[in-house]
Amino acid sequence: METLKIKNLSVSTDGKKILENVNLEIKRGEIVALMGPNGSGKSTLAYAIMGHPNYTVESGEVLYKNQNILELSPDKRAKLGIFLSFQYPSEVPGVSVSNFLRTAFNNLKNVKVDVMEFLKKINQKMELLNIDKSFIQRHLNDGFSGGEKKKCEILQMAVFEPEIAILDETDSGTDVDALRVIGEGVNKIKEISNSGILVITHYNRILKYLKPDRVYIMMKGKIVKEGEHKLADEIESKGYKIVN
Repeated sequence: METLKIKNLSVSTDGKKILENVNLEIKRGEIVALMGPNGSGKSTLAYAIMGHPNYTVESGEVLYKNQNILELSPDKRAKLGIFLSFQYPSEVPGVSVSNFLRTAFNNLKNVKVDVMEFLKKINQKMELLNIDKSFIQRHLNDGFSGGEKKKCEILQMAVFEPEIAILDETDSGTDVDALRVIGEGVNKIKEISNSGILVITHYNRILKYLKPDRVYIMMKGKIVKEGEHKLADEIESKGYKIVN
């Protein structure tokens, strides 16, 4: 079983160290939660894994498929099967969701899928995720509500079928109905593609749908505790003071 392993990872930005000696792993077919308060470094970890240029890796490794992916460009990391759902997805006026997805899919998989064949694929995924089919004719995230932007991210995940998916606060800015659609959709994608999923969140609410196999708690750039799903329930009821 393929495993993404983060080993002793330290990361800085603008000369300030954000992560210090982080160790964490995600196996294909499992859900892992990374919880922590605002500013604890959770999103920095996601960006470092995917190769965001504003984040400098000071030391450590991220291993996947027998190589240190930190030595690869972001597009090559994506082609290995690693996907990041952004906390704040960008708006792209003038580019339809369907055109964006087809262009990205062709580049990611190094194929040239026929337009009608690809539309059939997208329609199947939207039906799976209970997303209205008119969605794909809209411009990418342009005028979308918070919940719609997050649904669009999950639709991308469904179309690309990544081996490892990192969901950076997918529950932020969503209402109860959108959260349910997202949670149920992620579970369906996981079943189909056997993805390993890292869910980054402050709250337990999305974990009620996703039921993580393991929970990590991050405070001030360090992993301070690891446990099973019940650890997320403890955080929900008692707050992060239990790990201070």
